[in-house]
Amino acid sequence: MALMPLTLEWTDVGVRLALAALAGVLIGLNRGESGKVAGLRTTLLVCLAACLAMLQANALLAQSGKTPGSFATLDLMRLPLGILSGVGFIGAGAILRKDGLVKGVTTAATLWFVTVVGLCFGGGQLGLGVLGLVLGIVVLWFLKAVEARIPRENEAELRITYRRGRFSREALVDAMRASGCRLTIVAGSTKGRMPASVQGEHVEERFEVRWHGPPDVGITPPFNESAIAAGACESEWTIVR
Repeated sequence: MALMPLTLEWTDVGVRLALAALAGVLIGLNRGESGKVAGLRTTLLVCLAACLAMLQANALLAQSGKTPGSFATLDLMRLPLGILSGVGFIGAGAILRKDGLVKGVTTAATLWFVTVVGLCFGGGQLGLGVLGLVLGIVVLWFLKAVEARIPRENEAELRITYRRGRFSREALVDAMRASGCRLTIVAGSTKGRMPASVQGEHVEERFEVRWHGPPDVGITPPFNESAIAAGACESEWTIVR
């Protein structure tokens, strides 16, 4: 594997920056078309910044009397390590948690990955950078469809409203179990928005529903049908994860 050259030529600078820009654009296109918070411009800037950091480290190296194998002992090599640490703050800002659902982990990992690719190009490891870019494209573009079909543990919250004496919790549990779901009671309360004549007759309960299946195929258990069949007046459900 080729080592970082002692003398940095402008031709080398142009080739490395061009490859880093290409990597940032290709990875950014995938993030942008998916509507992610870190899109084309973000990944492009991160990759170019990493490349420039390595170019700067290369340019600041004392070139007289040094051998290619002496780079690891130079303090200047801490510059790219600082870049990787700084990207961690950007990645943390891309991760969001709402209602128990975590989003942005892949985006944060993409920023970290594209930083490493930029460091490879900036350090002159062009073959390694190209190989990493190809692998990154395969993971982001082609493995997404595979991941969407891998069964996993899914969770939803089911809210139902029913009148006392007209609802069978056992029937709901049996119907959901027949659909491959596990049902757990979370909380219940008397509805306070009914007319005074029926105050206390309507009850709202929340259930935690878990089932095993593909996450993104649009197929969910028959929540509403099972609730209505068990005697519920209203039902509403939301996916938690």
